[in-house]
Amino acid sequence: MIKIVYDIKVYREVLKNNIKEDDVVVELGCHVGNSTRIISQMAPHGKIIALDKSPQSEEKMHELIKEEKSSIEFIKSDVRLHETLEEVAEKVNEIGGCDVLSVDLGGGYHPDTTFKVFFIWSSTLKPRETIIRNRGLLDFLHSASSSEIIKSNNGWLESCGDDGIPTRLKELKLWSHKL
Repeated sequence: MIKIVYDIKVYREVLKNNIKEDDVVVELGCHVGNSTRIISQMAPHGKIIALDKSPQSEEKMHELIKEEKSSIEFIKSDVRLHETLEEVAEKVNEIGGCDVLSVDLGGGYHPDTTFKVFFIWSSTLKPRETIIRNRGLLDFLHSASSSEIIKSNNGWLESCGDDGIPTRLKELKLWSHKL
C-alpha cells in the first residue's frame, strides 16, 4: 500500500504500524535521524538505508548509528540523482529487496518533486509499502475526483509497470540479474 500523511506524529505512527522487525527500509530524507531511530527500533533485525543531502544530517546520523548499534547505513546524497538510485538499488538487491520505502522530502514542500522521487524510486525498488509525508500530495489526493478506478495494492504503482525505472537502470538489467 501507499500511505500519504502530513503531520509528523501521524507519519511516525504509520511507520510504527507498518514496519516489521526484519524489514529492509529505504528512507529518503532522513535529515537528523529522528524518524530513522523509530525505524531502527521497529526493524531491529532488518536493514535501514537512510539518505539525505543536508549538511546537518551527516554528523547526527553517524551519532545515531553508533547509539543504535543497528544496521543503519547512511548515504549523504541527493535522492534526485540516478547515480544515487543505482547505488541503493544494487545494495537493496543484494539483501533481498526493499520492504518499505519512506519518503519525507521537506514535509509540505514541492509535491511535484516528492511525487517524481516516489515514482522513480518505487518503480525501481518495488516495495511492499510506501509511506510519504507531504502536505501538497495529501491535499491533492483529498481534493481530486475521477470516475476511473486505477488501483495498486503494493507500495508502488503497479499499473505503470516498469515505466518509472530510469533507462540507465533498465540497461543495467542486461548486465546483471541482480537488478
